[in-house]
Amino acid sequence: MTLPECFFSDYQKGTDTAAISERLPVLGGIEDMVEYATHNWVDEVILDLPDNHELALQLEDVFSEMGITTHHTVALLNHLNIDAENKPTFVEKLGNYIVVTRESREIPEYQVIFKRLIDLVGGLIGSFIAIIVIMTVGPMIQKKSPGPVIFKQERVGKNGKTFKMYKIRSMYLNAEEKKSELLSQNKMDGLMFKMDDDPRIIGSEKKDKNGKPKGIGNFIRSTSLDEFPQFFNVIKGDMSIVGTRPPTVDEWNQYSPQHRKRLSIKPGITGLWQISGRSKITNFDEVVNLDSEYIDSWTVALDIKIICKTIARVWKRDGAE
Repeated sequence: MTLPECFFSDYQKGTDTAAISERLPVLGGIEDMVEYATHNWVDEVILDLPDNHELALQLEDVFSEMGITTHHTVALLNHLNIDAENKPTFVEKLGNYIVVTRESREIPEYQVIFKRLIDLVGGLIGSFIAIIVIMTVGPMIQKKSPGPVIFKQERVGKNGKTFKMYKIRSMYLNAEEKKSELLSQNKMDGLMFKMDDDPRIIGSEKKDKNGKPKGIGNFIRSTSLDEFPQFFNVIKGDMSIVGTRPPTVDEWNQYSPQHRKRLSIKPGITGLWQISGRSKITNFDEVVNLDSEYIDSWTVALDIKIICKTIARVWKRDGAE
């Protein structure tokens, strides 16, 4: 079990802070808590404040909005045993404390297990298809743009944990460096980047009769073939088939508390945003709202529905660019 970290508030000045700081790493004061949780990997939060304390109520609301489970200490226990109730807000024993635990949502364990089984079965099938796709389009990519076929990019996953996400490379090797030069053409209102006729895409200088790019990179993206290597991430456990899209590190660093909830679950290859026509959505807050809707209403049946709709959209090449 990882050693917990703590913050001190003005309210705690009367406590034996020296003794506590010898046992636990102290990261800052109460004003630092929200900023730290917004941009770092935080599993759960324990608030040791009076239950009617205004600051405690404010912090509970903030962390709940961020999708972080919050524990509120009630009393120090000696040998008293209390059974936790199976409710979103309940009293439980945590170490030597009785705490009021407030979760964003209570999910039955069997549904979590079933979701992982779907991920494993779907991940194996998707990985097999990914190998075939890589062997087919790989030579075409290297002919037009010599370099690796698989593009690895650091993304931010559940609770701020970073991982390497795999995609078939559809852009030239200097795409990341070129991004800063194209920010003025970003059509997304918020913390994502997307533009029409992106010149960083391999072969995009080739146009059809209507003047639209028709290079190998454009074909890979319009058919969503570039997404297939993410099934390797699903097998590894970094991602799920259905979830929220993982942000890049620079996007994550700009997050506000209301955005943090997107990463209270494992990121996915597809989700509500994708089946809602992602190329037509240009407002990041709308993406956040769709992700929050998915998190709050998640069931295995919803995942299966999203997977079926995603397959239909990929087949029709609808919603991708």
